[in-house]
Amino acid sequence: MLITHLHKLLTTPTAKISKFQVVFWFSLSLTFAAIYGVLGWRQAFSGEYVVQDDARQHVFWMLRFLDPELFPQDLIADYFQSLAPVGYSGFYQLMASVGINPLVLNKLLPATLGLITTSYCFSVCLEILPVPATGFIATLLLNQNLWMKDDLVSGTPRAFAYPLLLAFLYYLLRRSLFPCLAAIALLGLFYPQFIFICAGILVLRLWDWENGHLRLSPERHPYLFCAVGLGVVLLVLLLYALTSSEFGPTITVTEARKLPEFFPGGRATFFHKAPTDYWLTGKGSSMFPKSLFTPVTLCAGLLLPLLLPYPSRFPLLRQLTTGFMLLPQMLLASIAMFFAAHALLFKLYLPSRYTGHTFRIVVSILAAIALTALLDAVFHACEQKAKPHRHCRQFLALASTAVVGVALILYPSFVKSFPLFTYRVGAVPPLYEFFQQQPKNILIASLAEETNNLPVFSQRSILVGKEYAIPYQVGYYRQFRQRTIDLIRAQYNVDLAQVQNFIQTYGVDYWLLDRAAFTLEYVANHNWLKQYQPAATEALVKLEQGKLLALSRVMKRCSVFETEGLVVLQAECIIKQPQA
Repeated sequence: MLITHLHKLLTTPTAKISKFQVVFWFSLSLTFAAIYGVLGWRQAFSGEYVVQDDARQHVFWMLRFLDPELFPQDLIADYFQSLAPVGYSGFYQLMASVGINPLVLNKLLPATLGLITTSYCFSVCLEILPVPATGFIATLLLNQNLWMKDDLVSGTPRAFAYPLLLAFLYYLLRRSLFPCLAAIALLGLFYPQFIFICAGILVLRLWDWENGHLRLSPERHPYLFCAVGLGVVLLVLLLYALTSSEFGPTITVTEARKLPEFFPGGRATFFHKAPTDYWLTGKGSSMFPKSLFTPVTLCAGLLLPLLLPYPSRFPLLRQLTTGFMLLPQMLLASIAMFFAAHALLFKLYLPSRYTGHTFRIVVSILAAIALTALLDAVFHACEQKAKPHRHCRQFLALASTAVVGVALILYPSFVKSFPLFTYRVGAVPPLYEFFQQQPKNILIASLAEETNNLPVFSQRSILVGKEYAIPYQVGYYRQFRQRTIDLIRAQYNVDLAQVQNFIQTYGVDYWLLDRAAFTLEYVANHNWLKQYQPAATEALVKLEQGKLLALSRVMKRCSVFETEGLVVLQAECIIKQPQA
């Protein structure tokens, strides 16, 4: 009896069970998604100065929605505003219009998007294999994978990719034309790269694989979905084509290979030394994300191709619907776009963006199907045993269920970094408060790491900062790189006149210095500065020669704020200092 109940609970298709069981598994899926989301909220709202790492780039400028006077004529803010997809920025602006601070919304979104992702993932699974427990396993694995990475938690455009792509897949499987078109349009407005994946899937669904041959589908609906869907894709692309950017053009491969930023150790590492890193597991350029099989239970997805040829031994696989073909179609579309992005580098942005997200979804569903099929096979084998082996078969069924359940549910308990939130906690509140008290149009020059937090915590403009050194648009990065080189040369200059000229050229109001900034070790170990040659080497040479730098001479006289590790100098004071 116990085996029969377990068998019915875990592997019986929806046609043979009550709606209550479907609701039970769906509710359990949402429960785990909510738990992970609440853990995220717990850290996100743990203090006043807490921000998600990527939000420092993609959300800080949205404070303009609340106060248009912030970040006036700010190169960095203008650039990241220009990067934001229409739907993404519009959504934040809409929420700001009803009084929701963009930084607060950014913290609320991950849990909400996680629940939506879970709902659509569960529904997609039921369309592929109508077993509710499979949907639960898939959503659990996908949630664990997403909360071990910073995609969903970022609240940036890529966080919207998962729920919107899964919505597209679900409505496509359900043959719901208008919701499917809406999902395509929303993907284009929030995460434009993925409309190419949608287009590829729609084209591939025009073909069927039957008796070892590829042929055009005899059904009408794939042609209707493809024609109208591609029309929506073209409209979205036209929208972006008509929107010009003052920060273009996109950097070419030849130009990128001249910059250390694109090589190992650089801000935007792409050109890896080993071919395996470049094509398989490296950042930006590779097909497979390193965390694809995290948690390790996702490796069960690799078993499914081995199980499919044996439906008699794994009878649950006979319940797979024609919707299963959507998974290889999505893989093919993703891989095609991966190679297209390599061929048109960097015009379609990073190749890894076209496979990393989709592979996670596919692997989660494949793993869920494989685990459910294996459990079903165990139950069938146990039920076929003779009565004298009743206790053994019960033990085998219970042990198998327990092992799979424990591995799935308790795995995160053994991972120290789960959930991975990548929230940054501001370490110098007095500094943020000091700048908040200054006029809104000030400009802060600094090479200190803490500079990266000033736009979001102080809502004041900075000249440069490592987090904002994104080198893909020539019109932006040429200015940014020149600013950084000029700042390095000014900070490590012995001629005060050169420092004063730099201040007047860029309109700097305050200069933030690390107390250790004028030591040889500081520059030698500052990996980000090393990308800006020859300025970084020139600074090292001056420090090695023991030359007295101009800023060090005026530090005490022009200091207006100090902490244990940082000093703020007033630029106006520096300009008034007599030259030696």
